[in-house]
Amino acid sequence: MRRAQPAPGEKRSAVQAKGACVCGAVSFEIDVPAVWAWHDHSQRSRHAHGAAYATYVGSWKSRFRMLEGEAHVARYEDAEAGTVRSFCARCGTPLFYERAPSPKIVNIPRANFTTRTGREPRYHMHVSEQADWTWAGEKLSPLKGYPGVMWVPPGRGRKPPPDDVI
Repeated sequence: MRRAQPAPGEKRSAVQAKGACVCGAVSFEIDVPAVWAWHDHSQRSRHAHGAAYATYVGSWKSRFRMLEGEAHVARYEDAEAGTVRSFCARCGTPLFYERAPSPKIVNIPRANFTTRTGREPRYHMHVSEQADWTWAGEKLSPLKGYPGVMWVPPGRGRKPPPDDVI
């Protein structure tokens, strides 16, 4: 990863998007606009993030800079998948996702940014691996007695899983 101070003669965009982990020990920035943004429905990303899917923003590594906390970044290399996932060793926030086929790109969870990145997530990767429990836009109704809680009432919108799924 790169340091915050640009090399002499290095060009930077006029705008940067800043991001950080939950505890603030690790902070970084990318030049805006990002290369792309997407939703990853793969089982590996779902498992790594503990969520239905992960939304990433991709940046050229040359347009990425660490601002603070490089010593707090821990890495997990998945040789089988050809990926490296980095996270904050202090609070556990997923930070960076790198793939062998794209060695010049670093992917960063969109939720880590405190400012706009210049790209909206328009792509969905690994949709065939999408979890059957992911909310798919069914109509929601307020749950009586629980302000702010919405739900999908039984028999509305959700198809039952196939019989062979446990």
